[in-house]
Amino acid sequence: MSSPKLPDNDPRPVPPESPLPSDCCDSGCDPCVNDTYSEELQYYREQLAKWLERHPDQA
Repeated sequence: MSSPKLPDNDPRPVPPESPLPSDCCDSGCDPCVNDTYSEELQYYREQLAKWLERHPDQA
């Protein structure tokens, strides 16, 4: 009897969606959608690095 596959409790991080060029209104918003994306991308990279340390076979 095989055991059912358990859900992955440590899924690979998903990169943030890049904003479209039209998403920025060029009016100096603070924060700009591009600034927010940059912060989310940095966070994603940090989380991915930590995940890859836990899952070296997935590099």
